[in-house]
Amino acid sequence: MAQTDAKRTNDAKRHIALVAHDNKKVDLLEWASFNKGTLSKHHLYATGTTGTMLEYELGLKVTRFLSGPVGGDQQIGAKIAEGGIDTLFFFWDPLEAQPHDPDVKALLRIGAVWNIPMASNMATADFLISSPLFAEPYDRTVPDLGDRDWAALRESH
Repeated sequence: MAQTDAKRTNDAKRHIALVAHDNKKVDLLEWASFNKGTLSKHHLYATGTTGTMLEYELGLKVTRFLSGPVGGDQQIGAKIAEGGIDTLFFFWDPLEAQPHDPDVKALLRIGAVWNIPMASNMATADFLISSPLFAEPYDRTVPDLGDRDWAALRESH
């Protein structure tokens, strides 16, 4: 099956997922507090505990999913694939083993597949949120998998 490229337009009002491992939650909260004015103009999503902390600290509405280890990372990944989340700030801890490491890798992979802007640490998050492109509609290339040719799939097996 040939893959072609399609475009998906992000509105100027982004749908932003905020995720942090336990050892990075304070970093994310400090970063989000510093950027509260910018974040308040967008739709915010987060995994369980992180979302609760962000709502409490920032006083902003955050759509919360399950905690990462029990499916929250996968819920965010599904929203990315559906086009419901278009930006990911994921402060992950590269020095601490995570019990749900396959889910973490799957979330990062799906973000790359759907070509969404992603930041995995504070420095990258600073560059991303301060980019002039962040406040404007943006056309990004996404995979266009087209319709499946079931006859060709049947013949290949």
